[in-house]
Amino acid sequence: MADTSTYRLSFTQKSMFLAVLSAIFLAAMDQTVVATALPTIAKQLHALAHLPWVITAYLLASTVMLPIYGKMGDLLGRKSVLIFAVGAFLAGSALSGAAWNLDTLVLFRGLQGLGGGGILVSAIASISDFIPLEQRGKYQGLVGAAFGLATLAGPLLGGFVVEQWGWRWIFYLNLPFGLFCLSVIQWAFPKVDHRSVSFDWAGSVSLVVGLTALILFVDLPSGIFRYGIGILFLLTLLVLTQWSAKHPEPIFPLQFFRHRTFTASVIVSFFVGISMLGSISFLPTYFQVVRELTPTESGLQMLFLLAGMLFTSITSGRWISKHQRFRFFPIVGTLLIAISLVLLSRISVDTPIGLIDACLLLLGIGLGSTMQVMVLSAQWALPHRHLGVATSTVSLFRSMGGTLGVAGFGAVFTHFVGHSSHAHPEKIVLALHWDFMVSAVLVFFGFLAAWNLEELSVLKERRKTGASDFS
Repeated sequence: MADTSTYRLSFTQKSMFLAVLSAIFLAAMDQTVVATALPTIAKQLHALAHLPWVITAYLLASTVMLPIYGKMGDLLGRKSVLIFAVGAFLAGSALSGAAWNLDTLVLFRGLQGLGGGGILVSAIASISDFIPLEQRGKYQGLVGAAFGLATLAGPLLGGFVVEQWGWRWIFYLNLPFGLFCLSVIQWAFPKVDHRSVSFDWAGSVSLVVGLTALILFVDLPSGIFRYGIGILFLLTLLVLTQWSAKHPEPIFPLQFFRHRTFTASVIVSFFVGISMLGSISFLPTYFQVVRELTPTESGLQMLFLLAGMLFTSITSGRWISKHQRFRFFPIVGTLLIAISLVLLSRISVDTPIGLIDACLLLLGIGLGSTMQVMVLSAQWALPHRHLGVATSTVSLFRSMGGTLGVAGFGAVFTHFVGHSSHAHPEKIVLALHWDFMVSAVLVFFGFLAAWNLEELSVLKERRKTGASDFS
């Protein structure tokens, strides 16, 4: 076992890591901070019917571009891609703050998402460029903590900013932090010579069109147009699989799925994404409608989930770096997620709040033990030159799982509750029973997939022998 106790980051590495954490926090928080401002935006821009597109535009743009950013980072170097992504994010932030109607806000949010997706995948992958293999667990754990903190702090910060300064400032505040990230990236990150290979433009277009079609198919109401979108997704999927088998550097290398650890990492991430976003998205409705808590009180209840995520993200990363073993965490983590979801499926209109908080804490412990570890396992499974692809693929499947989960469980929720703005508390509880129970069943498939992960010592030995190189 390597001696990891004496490893220290240099000043330049600390600066790079600070820039990475700042960029990840910025992009992750923007996925949720806008939700709090939506009622105010609707009131000022006089547009309520299509308001969800303010969030959907960001998530759509950031999700579909993940594989392209991952591949471009591998080919051109993470520095150039990060600078472009942060620049696009800042431009989208400035323009979103200045938007004069809903259409322009949706458009500029798309530009912001275009940069946000690149920030997340490139920043996470860049850590592995300057931190040794044996030490990545500790620092990826800190990344997971920053991501969880940003995701849950977004609504609280958004509410404060909107009340004090107005909704436009939730975008303007990104500018000084983003400029700081840009300056550190430009100064600290080394320039990397890019690899002279042909970029997979056909595969990239097919993937972007296909992912866009899949997300729209899930979000749009039933009708001829929706089914046409579904057919488009199937056609692009067929084109992508055929093209990827021929291109020397495909945007979506299917041969990587022959590696059991990489495939298991992707499957676990997908089911965890479904269970996490798909199930907890409707808990605030329970707290506010059934238990009559204020929006602020409802947000504070979610801090128990955050506490569990922060604790295990940090401690699991340190444990992995010290002992050079990781397989235990996703196996136990997915099991804890399933158990917590089963317990949450038993809540009623008068369940003690303390018991719900305990379930959320357990859920956070499971999520913190799993999410960032899956990124690490995918990175360890593939050669370093495919680092961006490994990171972006896991991030893509987790994001797609979350998108499908929110849409699917939202449909279940609507089926029981209906479209009325005054739903009966018993109906909300019944809808949550089904949402949580189905989530538990789905994440159990992730638990089964986690058993296929190989231990770090096996992956390191395969790297030495070159057996993991599928090129």
